[in-house]
Amino acid sequence: MSTDFFAAFVIGLLGAGHCLGMCGGIAAAITLGMPGQRQNRRFPYLLCYNTGRLVSYAAAGAVIGGAVAGMATLSGLSTALLFLRILAALMMILLALYIGQWWQGVTKIEVLGQSLWRFISPFAKSMLPLKSPLAAFPFGLVWGWLPCGLVYSMLSWAAVAGNAASGAGVMLAFGLGTLPAMLLVGSFAETLKQWLSNQVVKKTSALLLLAYGIHTGYVAITQFS
Repeated sequence: MSTDFFAAFVIGLLGAGHCLGMCGGIAAAITLGMPGQRQNRRFPYLLCYNTGRLVSYAAAGAVIGGAVAGMATLSGLSTALLFLRILAALMMILLALYIGQWWQGVTKIEVLGQSLWRFISPFAKSMLPLKSPLAAFPFGLVWGWLPCGLVYSMLSWAAVAGNAASGAGVMLAFGLGTLPAMLLVGSFAETLKQWLSNQVVKKTSALLLLAYGIHTGYVAITQFS
């Protein structure tokens, strides 16, 4: 399971370019109406916002991980977890293809959450402008449910984590991986963005994730015998 935590962190780190594309504009929205735009004024807002976002990720992982583990225990269908493990391995492979820019189909998963987001979005917007850094925490809690193919893919790993705590751990590790890009501002963020856009970094990371996904699927398949 510790390997899954590490893999989740790496996916968050390498997928941060996608996160910046979807959530990068939120940094500007968070600082609307603030007295000044200096970095030291923005950071507490960004920190509280991202803390709320990670809490939502962990909560979703706990719910899904606990629910799937509970259903598997009550039904006695231990093989169901193996099938889900294979599905999670497949999602890892799809993520590798996305990060390597060989196939972008994983973003199509985002349509699954659009109905829920249409209901939540007005509530999030009603919180703006934020009056204090602490007000950014509930804003992040809500924004953590933004439809995101990377998040939904990681939830498939949380589902087969074995229990609620491990499911939360997988999602928390993923969220921590996205944190550097979401907290950095100015030249530091631009430097990280350029590094994440480097083709050698992307292809190498994608190949490593692809190998891990294939290995995970193979191990799950062999357990059927």
